[in-house]
Amino acid sequence: MHIRDIMTYNVVTVPSNTPVNHASEIMRTHRFERLPVVDKGKLVGIVTKDRLLRAAPSSATSLSVWELTYLLSKMTVAEIMERDVITVTPDTSVESAVALAQEKRVGSLPVVEDDRVVGIVTTNDFFLKIFNVMLGVGEAGTRLTIRNCPTAEALTQICDVIHGHKADIVTMSYVRFPGRDEKDVVVHLDEGVDEARRIVEDLEAAGYSVEIRGR
Repeated sequence: MHIRDIMTYNVVTVPSNTPVNHASEIMRTHRFERLPVVDKGKLVGIVTKDRLLRAAPSSATSLSVWELTYLLSKMTVAEIMERDVITVTPDTSVESAVALAQEKRVGSLPVVEDDRVVGIVTTNDFFLKIFNVMLGVGEAGTRLTIRNCPTAEALTQICDVIHGHKADIVTMSYVRFPGRDEKDVVVHLDEGVDEARRIVEDLEAAGYSVEIRGR
């Protein structure tokens, strides 16, 4: 899967001479937490909600509301934006983009192609469009955690047991939990708890340690 498969295409951007209070209003209206800054079609920075908050005068200031509003109307995003922007291309793999975002500790990655901003991908996109889908978050059914299944042979045996009950698999994933070397298999079944328990009995009879988890 590539970034083009999950990115937001219609990106709202602002020029660097945008007043800070106007950028803040755009972010509040659209419920954004970051805005790419584009001058003459080229990405020159990114302004985030955190930077806007840090730019706001302290609550301890003696300035009046009118004076504060005036100051913010004169300050532009060029004065507070992050200039060293971490970007990806539409053809960047999702795995590479996640690793990059984690390494650089950023919550969003503008997507650039031919020096133009063509999209943006955020941490929320990774969760909603990949993580949630892979784990079947919000979908009905029952999950089984099958402990220590390191081989393809074990996976085949597990699938054979599930197939024998004519159950459908919603998702299936290998998981290595923190602090453990062994890999577990998490299977999300399109079945109720009662049928899942019968599958668990057969898996345990085959020598596996199995836990039923909530969906």
